[in-house]
Amino acid sequence: MAEVHPSVLLLIPAYNEEDRIEPVLRGYAEYFRRNYPGKFQLVVVLNGCRDNTLGVARRVEAEFPEVSALEFPAPIGKGGALIEGLRLAPRADLIGYVDADGATAPPAFLDLIRHTGEADCVVGSRWLPGAVLHQMQTGRRQFASRVFHRIVQFLFRMNIRDTQCGAKVMRRAAAEIIHPALCIADMAFDINLLYLLKREGFRVLEVPTEWTDKVGSKVALGHTSLTMLLSVIRLRWIYSPLNPLRRLFTPVENWLYRKLNAPPPNPDPQRR
Repeated sequence: MAEVHPSVLLLIPAYNEEDRIEPVLRGYAEYFRRNYPGKFQLVVVLNGCRDNTLGVARRVEAEFPEVSALEFPAPIGKGGALIEGLRLAPRADLIGYVDADGATAPPAFLDLIRHTGEADCVVGSRWLPGAVLHQMQTGRRQFASRVFHRIVQFLFRMNIRDTQCGAKVMRRAAAEIIHPALCIADMAFDINLLYLLKREGFRVLEVPTEWTDKVGSKVALGHTSLTMLLSVIRLRWIYSPLNPLRRLFTPVENWLYRKLNAPPPNPDPQRR
């Protein structure tokens, strides 16, 4: 009997990426055509782009029908873009995402797919033995990353070494079950996703990956770190016995997100 390969839907959230997204889209489309026998779709989810990212995506789509674009004119954040993209989960057996900068090369993402027989969600990790890092993060970013990891571990006890690696893939059933409860629209979205998967009893497998840190990051270290800290505290509060009191602090919370110029979270996520 011939081996059945699951269909794959890959999401790439994009914010003003006209200068570097084209080789990423072409690279994925070409690589999966050659190396993956199953159905492969790639959807660019545009988040408040003010440049020609949409035009670039359409140009690649004209050559590669596997590629398409989903545009949101308002700035809904990386997490917001992924929440919207995950609505497309019924299209495929597996749904995953990578960053628009190409830090995760197509072979590294395909490696995650090959591990999906072992878990409901497979997470690429830059901090496990065996990971290959072609270009290291700056010392400041590494320090901020490790501090954030310790905070997340203290608050959620997920025992995942690299929650923020922008390369993940999960089974459709897992994505559909947790989707209504996703609420974090900024870079802390990954914590929201992984915590819900763990709460629902899905198995999360972390595997070493191949990674190249790219220049031109959209991450403003201080601003982004404060936003992510606010979001993980908010998420911990949502899933605590004190959640009913959170509404008393909603005006302050909203004011902080506005001051940080951050995408607002979903105010009323479904608590699973």
